[in-house]
Amino acid sequence: MAVPEEQRYSGTTFAVQEEDHTLANTLRFFLNKNPQVTFCGYSIPHPTEDAVNIRVQTTGEVTASQALVGACEECAKVCRHTRAVFDNALDRFKQQNPTQGQ
Repeated sequence: MAVPEEQRYSGTTFAVQEEDHTLANTLRFFLNKNPQVTFCGYSIPHPTEDAVNIRVQTTGEVTASQALVGACEECAKVCRHTRAVFDNALDRFKQQNPTQGQ
């Protein structure tokens, strides 16, 4: 991910390579939950490009970079929790159905 020189400012557009709507929309969701974020949106520059531009505008209490990092951390936390819940459910299923889990 390219972090522009203006990373200390409250408004920044981040160019994220090799990503698409999946990550961009997820980050937009977490960014918009942050009360210090006043605007967040993303665009795909061109359908054939494997990149997204994510625009983050904050109140100035935190930088756009800090808000984006926080959203990434929240996303990772949800992924870890989801994986743990799935793994636990799979383990329970295998214990209750020893012949079906193969």
